[in-house]
Amino acid sequence: MKPIVIPRLACQNWAISSELEWLETNGSGGFAMGTVAGANTRRYHSLLTVSLQPPVERYNLLSRVEEEVFCDGEWVNLGACQYPGVISPSGFRWLEEFRLDPFPTWFYQLGNRQLEKRFFLRHGKQAALLQYRANQDLRLRVRLFLAFRDYHSMQRAQAGWERGLALSNQRVTLRPKADLPPLQIHHNARDFAHVAHWYYQVEYRQESERGLDDREDLYSPGWLNFELQAGEFGFLIPTIENLQPVTPTEVLQWQEEEVRHRAKQITPGRSNLWNRLESAASQFLVWRKDGSPTIIAGYPWFTDWGRDTMISLPGLLIGRGRLELARLILEGFLAHLNQGLIPNRFPDAGAAAEYNTADATLWLFQAAWAYQVAGGDEGFLQQVLYPRAHEILAWHQRGTHYGIRMDPQDGLLCAGTPGTQLTWMDAKVGDWVVTPRHGKPVEINALWYNAWRMTSHWAQQLGEPQRSFELSQMADQIAASFESKFWNAGAGCLYDCLFEEGPDPRIRPNQIFAVSLPFPLMTVEHWRSIVRVVEERLFTPVGLRSLDPNDAEYRGRYRGGPRERDGAYHQGTIWLWLLGPFVLAKRRAFGNSPLPAPQRTAILERLAGELERGCLGTLPEIFEGDPPHRPVGAPAQAWSVAEAFRILALMSSEEAVDCSPDTSAE
Repeated sequence: MKPIVIPRLACQNWAISSELEWLETNGSGGFAMGTVAGANTRRYHSLLTVSLQPPVERYNLLSRVEEEVFCDGEWVNLGACQYPGVISPSGFRWLEEFRLDPFPTWFYQLGNRQLEKRFFLRHGKQAALLQYRANQDLRLRVRLFLAFRDYHSMQRAQAGWERGLALSNQRVTLRPKADLPPLQIHHNARDFAHVAHWYYQVEYRQESERGLDDREDLYSPGWLNFELQAGEFGFLIPTIENLQPVTPTEVLQWQEEEVRHRAKQITPGRSNLWNRLESAASQFLVWRKDGSPTIIAGYPWFTDWGRDTMISLPGLLIGRGRLELARLILEGFLAHLNQGLIPNRFPDAGAAAEYNTADATLWLFQAAWAYQVAGGDEGFLQQVLYPRAHEILAWHQRGTHYGIRMDPQDGLLCAGTPGTQLTWMDAKVGDWVVTPRHGKPVEINALWYNAWRMTSHWAQQLGEPQRSFELSQMADQIAASFESKFWNAGAGCLYDCLFEEGPDPRIRPNQIFAVSLPFPLMTVEHWRSIVRVVEERLFTPVGLRSLDPNDAEYRGRYRGGPRERDGAYHQGTIWLWLLGPFVLAKRRAFGNSPLPAPQRTAILERLAGELERGCLGTLPEIFEGDPPHRPVGAPAQAWSVAEAFRILALMSSEEAVDCSPDTSAE
């Protein structure tokens, strides 16, 4: 891949370099994250956040380091940190360049002295590696800053941390808290200077902007002293693994292994954009402690969510030919089936799975359909999926958790009761459900209809024609009810949700699924009208707005504290993942013709641009509804990358998986 390069002027501009983030993941839920400037601006930024029960129970152990080099008779600090009212140190002033190719790499220039710093996480290991190399002999010291806390929380200064220090040959062991594993720092430094201090009131600007606690205290046990020889490198390896002393030769081997591993995640001969998206996609695939794969919904604060996983599977894995992994993930979620529902999420603390979702299980049908169309194992269909599909439909018919049930009068699916938030528009503040959709949401019923059609198709495929006919009859009833009740003739589109008191006429993007899913509803003329309304009211090159800007409740900015942000989350905020359904719907509505060249170019150029902004090399969760559509929310989101990949596959002349069935017989 072409490296992402941040030049000197941007690196040395605090306003720019402190906003540009990088992300490293290790395939187990552990990660590292920071900024080009070198400062931590989120509580989630760290050089080593480990997962003790992969992919959950994550702890920020090593928050950051500060490098100092001896230059012209004085020590120059290359680190960066924000405290109340001051940026100190401000070592980004010496940054000549930052590169992501494939690891985060910093180049510092001090007169005729050059220092290169490279960082990466080892795949499958709870270990990081920092390397330093200079163009001439150089004295370097690297101060360590410890957090040792749950990654959601903040640390406060406390006594006793110095008792957790042990020194041995080329290793520093730190265990300030008995309930967390010791952090070992393997290194090839000359020695370690045990000069301990607490650093107070470290300020995280991103937390300030989110209206959250933004300050913490970090403990520094001291620093490592390096005597770098020109062209040779120094290293330090923070880890909770039990490693033997590490040699420079082994460090180079690890680096080569990591380069090879990352090279395997991309496809030779593809475009740079394609490979960038493939590389980003690989960061969300993780393995649980039991060895089974799953998908992290986003970094830095999400774990594996059922809805996000099922929406992401076609783009992240199936469209890239990773069918075996997709099957294992589908089986993993089906193993937790409870009264016809797969989990909404597995809590970070490792508690019991939560099932508060009306759509995750229905999205599983979509992922399974894509898997089968792509040539997936028929044994999985016959032995696992098909029996579970009948079980799921039966539970939804008679009613399951949270009041999710089929209305026997019209066959449509109800998504819970007042006070619940069971669709993907799930923001809730206290007792305030920001976007109440507890009636019959439009996308839930489009998914519900598709689940019946798909199960009918599978029954036919497995030699059960009578059962297929019965399932098809139920689908026909759902389709007839949908078409009679959801069409808003006055607006030329679909109602968003049907409540007992009447339909919700607000223009939202959820209606696009009635056209984009493998088995669409309504007629071709309806499709075209729906797409036109969505395009006119909601479309942007980075996604669809969650609410019409003309609506009185529209919120074009996603800022402020949790209440203000949650109040805007689905009230105008742009969701990138909705671009995929929009592109599919528009192609279907207008005869599978390509998007107009200007629109196609605008989308692809914006996607490519976003990969070099925000969190470098990946795509964010959401954007503000008002121009210039600032990226907000989680800096790296699985379904954003997944749908961007599907769009690229659809738009390019390269091979793409077409999950659309022949519906002529329906």
